[in-house]
Amino acid sequence: RGEAMAPHPVVQAVIDLSAGAIGGAACVFSGQPLDTAKVKMQTFPSMYRGFVHCITSTYRQVGVRGLYQGTTPALMANIAENSVLFMSYGFCQQVIRLMAGLQSDAALSDVQKASAGSVASIFSSLVLCPTELVKCRLQAMHEMEASGKIAQSHNSVWSVVKSIMRREGPQGFFQGLTTTIAREVPGYFCFFGAYELCRTAFSDYMKCDKDDIGVAPIVFSGGFGGACLWLVVYPMDCVKSRIQVMSMMGKQAGFFKTFMTIARTEGKHYSFKQKKDLPTKLTLQFVFKCWLYYYYY
Repeated sequence: RGEAMAPHPVVQAVIDLSAGAIGGAACVFSGQPLDTAKVKMQTFPSMYRGFVHCITSTYRQVGVRGLYQGTTPALMANIAENSVLFMSYGFCQQVIRLMAGLQSDAALSDVQKASAGSVASIFSSLVLCPTELVKCRLQAMHEMEASGKIAQSHNSVWSVVKSIMRREGPQGFFQGLTTTIAREVPGYFCFFGAYELCRTAFSDYMKCDKDDIGVAPIVFSGGFGGACLWLVVYPMDCVKSRIQVMSMMGKQAGFFKTFMTIARTEGKHYSFKQKKDLPTKLTLQFVFKCWLYYYYY
């Protein structure tokens, strides 16, 4: 039987972009209220006793609309991140082959694929940071006004964007970029590494090639990789949320200073204060990445 021809690079890029877009949309529509609770608890840890208290309080104060604040930028963020990530992943694999002195069609090891995914996340961070900044500010807007940190809240995407442009200029959209990269680079090394190791385990168990293990094992591998990603990067995500939301009051300290301030004033376990929310986040990411790889394959 003849070997199937690889798709044209342009066709493969379209496939990668489409998979990322569909998977990203599935992520947002299925988990936006839980992501909203996560951001609120990260930026105002003393205001809520836990995940359930945060959800119920938001619902009583603002209604269902409050749980879906930031849905539009979240949709843009997930679609942009996953699209750019998967499109860049193939390019970064070629870079890894070049650096390792391999042929352009040579198979990469699991660690080399994880490295390619890690490098690809730098590109996705550039499109993720501005959209996540708008999303996080919308999600924590009620708390910022209630705590007296801002005089007037902005309840629409356009009003937040106008406020950033007026007060901070275009560079204001990249508040927290360093922290975003610091989160994404190790996170996606773990994601792609866990994904490839899981596929390898399935192929060894089923005694077949990794590309022939079937849809269900591939989908499970993607979900497992997503859970591993968030288990590693959750503290970084807490710092990123704090920087992006609190910068509404003016210039905010950078990653290292914010991290050290949190550790000094709130304790070294601050990043895991929302541990009740962490299992939910891991479960959501498992489901999200399952959806992503279901559409991709």
